[in-house]
Amino acid sequence: MTTLRTYRTDLGWSVRKLAQEAGISHPVAKRAEDGEPIQASTAKAIADALSRALGREIRPSDIEGLNIL
Repeated sequence: MTTLRTYRTDLGWSVRKLAQEAGISHPVAKRAEDGEPIQASTAKAIADALSRALGREIRPSDIEGLNIL
């Protein structure tokens, strides 16, 4: 599996860009990347943003280290 940080940096995104693409706040994106607890809806928003950018399906369970409540 791949970490959120790896997906993000492979795309050339900052944490702020990840937050923008996922429709979440910058602090929430940072918490997600740091492995702090996040809501399932936040994890889905992140996975959907990655899916759009990568052109393939990414599920929250595909992102190593996400701590989903």
